[in-house]
Amino acid sequence: MHRNLPAVSKVKSIRLDYWDSSLVEFMQKRGNSEAKAIFEKCVPAFFYKPQQKDCLVLKDQWIRAKYERREFTGESNKFLQIYTSEQFESTLWKKGRDNKQFFKRNFLLSQRDFTLKYFIKEDSKVPKAVISMKDLNVDFQPEKIGHPHGLQISYPEDERTRNLFVYHDDGQAVVTFFNAIRATRLAYLLKKHQTLRNSELVPYLTSQSLKEGYMEKTGPTKREPFKKRWFSLCLMNRKLLYFKSPLDATERGAVFIGTESHGYSVSESSGQCTRGGRWRCGITLETPERQFVFMCEQESEQREWTDALRKIISQPMTPEDYANEATLRRGK
Repeated sequence: MHRNLPAVSKVKSIRLDYWDSSLVEFMQKRGNSEAKAIFEKCVPAFFYKPQQKDCLVLKDQWIRAKYERREFTGESNKFLQIYTSEQFESTLWKKGRDNKQFFKRNFLLSQRDFTLKYFIKEDSKVPKAVISMKDLNVDFQPEKIGHPHGLQISYPEDERTRNLFVYHDDGQAVVTFFNAIRATRLAYLLKKHQTLRNSELVPYLTSQSLKEGYMEKTGPTKREPFKKRWFSLCLMNRKLLYFKSPLDATERGAVFIGTESHGYSVSESSGQCTRGGRWRCGITLETPERQFVFMCEQESEQREWTDALRKIISQPMTPEDYANEATLRRGK
């Protein structure tokens, strides 16, 4: 990563490169801890620090923000004002709900009423959608969207999950938009939970899917043919959503994942499937209402899905989880 930023950083091998005395002295005075104290002195609580598994644009913009733009040294609050402004505007390419085309749309993020709005035309007065910060989530999905800066925005709509797929050609612009949403989410949560600290709320600003991919599923009677579906498992809302394809605007169905003490369990199975399915690595998910049977193509996928589902089942439920479970049951 740093090799791609020669104006910002220099990469040298400890064993293969020559180190003159000035470089050795510089590293002794400016080692990792010293550099971090300078370049990460004032990182806002909402600003996302990329992990090893994160996409390239997040890592690239984190490095540029630290060393190129020096956003966190405390020298200026220019960038902090951008992220936390009362209104933040951005023009993004958004995928059409029922087709594969992307169209330019104007997005308006507001800390006044904690909403994200988007408009079809630049001079539109009425937004196409008004999205509350309450349950909004945003996650980078470059492979799914087919663009290195692809972003997925998800929120509840009529007791279902609505997905917006967007991108911006400029990496800094899309990561700024992402962190502005995190800043607005934090402001909303601080107002809602006034006794909690930033550090307690940061894990709830945005979340990534615990596991995504294709599986085959059958219907409730288990006599229906198996059909290939795209699944997405979220730890934050304890839901397993399934779609016909990865870029569907809304899910075909949802399964709430509770705890073992409430009648939820998952196990692996194998054997021949005679109802139209091609895959043989099975998963059985037991819920209080019904048994779900899924098929994976490979054993590695079977293990990953089983482990991910068990992770959620092992987590205790919150009062909000009980409310989500009741809402999902009412909608069936």
